[in-house]
Amino acid sequence: MKFKLFALSLCTVILFSCSEKNNEPPMMEYKTSQILENKDLVPPQAEIQLTSLIEHGDERIDNYYWMKLTDEQKMAEEPDEQTQKVVDYLNAENDYLNKMMAHTDSLQKALYDEIVGRIKQTDESVPYFYNGYWYSNRFEEGKEYAINTRRKGSLDAEEEILIDQNKRAEGKDYYSMSRINISPDNKIAAFGEDYISRRQYNIRFKNLETGELYPDVIENTTGGVTWAKDNKTVFYSRKDAALRSYKIFKHKLGTPVDQDQEVYHEEDETFSTYVYNTKSRDYIIIGSYATVSQEYRVLDASDPDGTFKVFQPRERDLEYNISHYNDKWYIRTNKDGAKNFKIMTCPLDKTGKEHWVDFIPHRDDVLVEGLDLFKDFMVVSERIKGITQIRVKPWEGNDDHYIDFGEDAFLAYTSMNPEFDTDKLRVGFTSLTTPNSTYDYDVKNHKLELKKQQEVVGDFKPEDYQSERIFAKAEDGTEIPISIVYKKGFKKDGTRPFLLYGYGSYGNSMDPYFSSVRLSLLDRGFAFALAHIRGGEEMGRYWYEEGKLLNKKNTFTDFIACADHLVKNKYITPKKLFAMGGSAGGLLMGAVVNMRPDLWQGVIAAVPFVDVVTTMLDESIPLTTGEFDEWGNPKDEKYYNYIKEYSPYDNVVEKDYPPMLVTTGYHDSQVQYWEPAKWVAKLRELKTDDNPLLLYCNMDTGHGGASGRFARYKETAMEYAFLLDLAGVE
Repeated sequence: MKFKLFALSLCTVILFSCSEKNNEPPMMEYKTSQILENKDLVPPQAEIQLTSLIEHGDERIDNYYWMKLTDEQKMAEEPDEQTQKVVDYLNAENDYLNKMMAHTDSLQKALYDEIVGRIKQTDESVPYFYNGYWYSNRFEEGKEYAINTRRKGSLDAEEEILIDQNKRAEGKDYYSMSRINISPDNKIAAFGEDYISRRQYNIRFKNLETGELYPDVIENTTGGVTWAKDNKTVFYSRKDAALRSYKIFKHKLGTPVDQDQEVYHEEDETFSTYVYNTKSRDYIIIGSYATVSQEYRVLDASDPDGTFKVFQPRERDLEYNISHYNDKWYIRTNKDGAKNFKIMTCPLDKTGKEHWVDFIPHRDDVLVEGLDLFKDFMVVSERIKGITQIRVKPWEGNDDHYIDFGEDAFLAYTSMNPEFDTDKLRVGFTSLTTPNSTYDYDVKNHKLELKKQQEVVGDFKPEDYQSERIFAKAEDGTEIPISIVYKKGFKKDGTRPFLLYGYGSYGNSMDPYFSSVRLSLLDRGFAFALAHIRGGEEMGRYWYEEGKLLNKKNTFTDFIACADHLVKNKYITPKKLFAMGGSAGGLLMGAVVNMRPDLWQGVIAAVPFVDVVTTMLDESIPLTTGEFDEWGNPKDEKYYNYIKEYSPYDNVVEKDYPPMLVTTGYHDSQVQYWEPAKWVAKLRELKTDDNPLLLYCNMDTGHGGASGRFARYKETAMEYAFLLDLAGVE
């Protein structure tokens, strides 16, 4: 579960012309998949323990409910009998996977070395300026983690190391550091650390003048702090047992953490809360958010002991967020039926919605995704016909314009822009064939200055690759965009392997982005495609709403329609078609293998949310209560019945399934490990084929996989080896 470019006509968009013959993929030679031939190895068989689950008078029998452990069981120094049984089963699955894929060990190593070899070992981010300092992160050769640095006043000044994450990670199986928050006087750095991979951070404070760590340690937080102007008071959010961010506390540096004052308690379990500074730094904001409703509380940052004031009381289906500039609040909202959102304003002291007035009116064909405010101009992030656009609107004059990136299908976004008084805008840009690029945009002269483009080590040339945008027709006639990339010379005769990727939930748009990792497939003859299915927000807010709640099945049928369209138009045959998705995209994989198992030669379901009914009925599981407006609350019989119709775990039946690789993490806080583990066990119990079904459980990590910039790619190499073997690529 869990978490949150298009052509201007319906014709295909070709971004690059034909390449020379020597840039084409090698002549494809195919062999028999050895994974498919490994039929003598016996997979683990999970113990069956019948558990009756009854809701609305409907009984579901779950043979593998026993796999669910509590956090206390998982973290206990001495495992109890149930915990040991679960760990033994997961280890048996890992052993089976290793044996089934042993013949790919050399390929996995080659893929890993290749992927890592494209990454520039010694590298540095583009510095950004804030409050008198230039900040950047750099990597040193062979090291997994970043070194956070700054320079005072000038890029030529002496480098000051804020945090060396490599030193902080020493001796740890997992390490993740949250963003550093610097005090207004630039003397103290606050940062959060997670050693478990459950997104529960301990906040530490570092004296940047002496280099010493303060004794203050704040546990079980979301990782960040918000500074008041007094340089000693911070606000932070804590998590409850279900890992919901539910309380805001105030801490004064140097005082006991157990005496921190609770400032706000979000008692509605369908909401989460957080705290932040406005860009002006004049206000501290507490936000409460649910899928279809938000609420904010405001406090003068110079008065940290004051009382927060409600901006506009929450209302169901009223969505809004706020930004401060001079004597006004700027509000992005769906008020008055503005489905694609609009920008409104109100005075500082009259914040109720009755005082809001239109600033940028609603447009049916433009989705307003966000805004950023500067001294002389406003920046609005918009999505027009599926393409992300950056609009620059000066406060004075009529020079309202969009940044021209010179391509038709791409992802553009505003990057690090903490400075308020500047005429430069930091933006990011990427496409399926263009590595991620950082630009400074001169607002007055309309000029883009390339500061850095992701360096792909080796002989990579963008002109060797080609991308397309095509459309598939869904069951209801809706046209679903598909973004495709391949190495030039890819033959559309059904003989080449093809990986179709999808997500389609939470309004998260899968924009066309470049991946150097993906080159390991493209250079071996694969094509890769993103299916922009409903449930995302690529084509506007309605695109999301047509793929959630009682419209969720559109997400799955859209993906199948994309696959059928690719087969019909000779891009592929089912014997060369592979599918992949993760998290909510793993739910997608589970649904489509139940609905159309014949379409896929192989499927990778990464950390898949597949036991939807059971999870959404259990409010003790992280994220459940906050997602009733995404999936529906199955305690309502209408939603129970609908979810049960597509929930992958509940719809496994006796039939043939394609080869599958399923991944999970033992400490996953988003999709608990037992969902994919139970799903694999049930598939093994019922499927009638002898196709490989593999489960990989990383026993040290959670939802995001391994930490560090290199270690994560070992799992990627395994996934790619699985695909290449099934495709028979020599």
